[in-house]
Amino acid sequence: MSGTRRRPPQRTISGSRAAGRRGAARTTSRGRWIDYPRAGRAGARRWLPSWRQVLASLLLGVGAVAAAVGYAYAAITIPDPNPSTLLQNNVYYWSDGTVLATDGSVNRENVSLARVPAGVQGDFIAAENASFYTDPGIDPQGIARAIVHMAQGDSVQSGSTITQQFVKNTYLDQSQTVSRKLKELLISAKIGASMSKRQILHGYLNTCYFGRQANGIEAAARVYYNLPVEKLNVSQGAFLAAAVNEPSLFQYADSAPGARARAQARWSWVLDRMVSTGRLTEQQRARYAAAGFPAPRRWTPGSGLTGQAGYLVQLARSYAQQRDPGITDSSLSRGGYHIHTTFDRLRTAQLAGAVARIRAQRLDPAHRTADRDVQTGAASVDPATGRILAVYGGPGYERAHYADNADTSGVPVGSTFKPVVLASALQYGAVLKPGTAPAPVTPASRFDGDDGIRIKDQQGAYVTDAKDPSGLLHQHNDTPHRWGYISLRTAMEQSVNTPYVQLGEDVGHSRVTRTAKAMGLRPESLAAPSAGFYIGTSTPSAIRMAGAYATFAASGMQVTPYSVTRVTHDGTARPGFAAPAPVRALPASVADNVTDVLRGVITRGTGTRARALGRTAAGKTGTTDDYRSAWFVGYTRQLATSVVLFKESPDHPQLQSLAGVGGLQKVFGGDIPTQIWTRYMHDALNGRPDLPFPAPASLGTGTDEPGLPSASPTPAPTKHAGRPGRRKAPGATSGPGLPTSRPKCRPHKCR
Repeated sequence: MSGTRRRPPQRTISGSRAAGRRGAARTTSRGRWIDYPRAGRAGARRWLPSWRQVLASLLLGVGAVAAAVGYAYAAITIPDPNPSTLLQNNVYYWSDGTVLATDGSVNRENVSLARVPAGVQGDFIAAENASFYTDPGIDPQGIARAIVHMAQGDSVQSGSTITQQFVKNTYLDQSQTVSRKLKELLISAKIGASMSKRQILHGYLNTCYFGRQANGIEAAARVYYNLPVEKLNVSQGAFLAAAVNEPSLFQYADSAPGARARAQARWSWVLDRMVSTGRLTEQQRARYAAAGFPAPRRWTPGSGLTGQAGYLVQLARSYAQQRDPGITDSSLSRGGYHIHTTFDRLRTAQLAGAVARIRAQRLDPAHRTADRDVQTGAASVDPATGRILAVYGGPGYERAHYADNADTSGVPVGSTFKPVVLASALQYGAVLKPGTAPAPVTPASRFDGDDGIRIKDQQGAYVTDAKDPSGLLHQHNDTPHRWGYISLRTAMEQSVNTPYVQLGEDVGHSRVTRTAKAMGLRPESLAAPSAGFYIGTSTPSAIRMAGAYATFAASGMQVTPYSVTRVTHDGTARPGFAAPAPVRALPASVADNVTDVLRGVITRGTGTRARALGRTAAGKTGTTDDYRSAWFVGYTRQLATSVVLFKESPDHPQLQSLAGVGGLQKVFGGDIPTQIWTRYMHDALNGRPDLPFPAPASLGTGTDEPGLPSASPTPAPTKHAGRPGRRKAPGATSGPGLPTSRPKCRPHKCR
C-alpha cells in the first residue's frame, strides 16, 4: 500500500470553464475605479448601486459641498455698508428739547442700544428671532422652511434671523434671489463670529424699515408715537416690532380699518411671544391688554417742513454752518446732526397767530386788489441773551414761499433808523458849526423841523441834489406842516424827518455807521452816505432790527442775535456753540435816554396803537418813501420785536407801493405793523410782570442847531393817523438815494 501513489483530482471541462469566468470577472472589476454598472450582475441588479456605493457617494457629496462652502466662506469678505444705510436725518429741537423738525434724504436717526428700553428690545427678539442670543447667526430650521417654499415654486422666503436681516439691510439689497440668499447666509455666519450680539442688535434696530418713511427705531418712535425711543413702553414696542413685518400696511393703522385689525392681531401675537419666551409675565401681559391697543398717531404723508418750521430750520442750518466750518452742505446731506435751537415753541405760534389774526381783520385779497401780494416779516429777540425766540418768515414752504421775510435784507427800514442817529448824537455829539469840536446833544436839543429846508454838511456847505432844479437838497417831511424849531424828542415822536437828516449830517456818516454796527446791524446792510441814510435807506433784516432795539432794552449791552445753542454729530458735541457774550455797545445813559424818547412815540406819537398793550414799552414806527414798506420795532425789558409789511409780486421781485392796502390811502408803520406787534406782545408777555425801564440819567445841557430864534416856542404836536382825529402821520421818510425797488439778491442770512 505504501507504494501506491495518490492521483490528483480530475477537473471536468465544465468546471474549468466556470472557474475561468469567475477569474475574468474578478479581473475586470478590480481593473475599474468604479464598479458601475456593476460587473457580474445581470438585469436590474447590474444598475442598482451597492450600499457601499451609496454611502461613498453621500460622503463624497457632503465633502464636496463642505469644501465648496468652506472655500466660499474663506473667500467671501464682509462688504462695506451700503451708502444709504449711512445716511441719517438731521434733527432740530425747540428750546424746550422737543423736536421741531427733521430734514434729510433719509428719515433715520441712529441711536445707541443703551437708549432702547430692554423691554422694547425683547419685543423684537421675541417676534423675529427668539434664539438670537444663542444661535450662530443663522437658523437651520428657517433655512429648511425657505428651501421647502422654493421647491414648491413659491417666492424665496427669508427664514431669517436678526443677524441675517441686519446683513440684508446693511450690506446687501432687498432682492429675492437664491444668489443673494446664499451671500446673506455666508456673510451672516462671518458677522456672527466677528461681532457681538449687542452690536448686531444695535445695527438691526437702526436699519429696519418701519413704514411712514421711517428708517430705524428712533425715527419710527417719533413718526408713530411722537416720542424718543427711550420713552417707548413694551406695548408700543410690540406694535413697532409688528410694523417691521408689514410696514406698507401697518403704517395706516391709524386710519384704515383693515390695517388696524391686522396690526392689532400681530401686536397681540408679539405680546404672547413675549410671555412664551419668558420676557413678560402673564400679569404684565394682562395689564397691557387692559390698556388696549397703542394706536399710533395720525399720519399725513409728505407733511414736511410746514408753517414756520422751514424758516426756523434754515436759520439754524445757516448759523451752524457759519460757526462750524466742518458743517457743510455735503455733511448735512449725510445727516446725523442734532441741532438745538433758541426758538420758543409757544412764542413762535403766538407770533404766527398774531400775523394771521391782524391780516384777516385788515386785508381782503379776494375782494381788494391792493391787498394781494402783501407780505409780512417779524422777529422776536430776548434782550438779555440775544436768543432769537420767534420769527415769522411768511406763509410757509408748503405755499411755495421760500424767502424768509424775517431774515431778508432788502426792505428799507425807514424812520426806525432814527433812534440809531439819536444814540450816535448823544454819544459823540454833533458838529453844529464848521471848524468846531462836536457839541453835546440831548433829546431836548432843538432843530429846524420845517418842510423843504436845505441841509448843510459839517463844512457848512449845502448838500446837493441833482434831481432838484436848484441843484440843492430840499429835505421834505410827510406833510408841509411848519414845525419851526422842535426838540429831537418831539421830532422822534412825530417822525419829522428834517431835524434827523440835519442831525445825521452834523454827527457824520462814519460815526452813525459806527453806532449802527455796535448795535448789531451788519455793515453790508447799511446804505451808502447820503441824506436819506439818516432816515432809513438801509436794509437790515427784521431779526437784526429786533436785535438792535434789544440793545436799548438792555441799557446799552448788545448781544448778537443767535439761533443755535448746541450741535452734536453722531453723539459727539461740536465745538464753537457757546452763547455770544454781551458787550457794551452804548453807554447806559445814552441807551436809557433813547428808550425814554421812544416811550413817547407810543404814549403820544405815531405809535399810539401800541398803547393797547397796557405795559411799559418803547418803540418806533417807520414808513419809507412812496410807502414801499412799513415797520414797527418796539420792546419791553423782557422782549424786543420787529414787524415789517411790504408788497412784492412773486413774478416781479420789486417793492410796490402799499397805497390802498387795507382800504387805506397811505399805509404807515403805526397802523398794521403796530397792530401785529401789539397783539403778539400781549400774548407773549401774558403772565409776566410789567417791568419799568431804568430812569434815564441826566445828559446835562444840550446844544441847539444854530439859527434858533431867541423866542421860538415848540409847536404842539399835530394829530396823526393811527389814533382818533389824526389827520396825517408824518412818518414817511424821504430823501435822495432811497431805493425804489427791492434788491433781487437777498443773500444775507442772520444768526
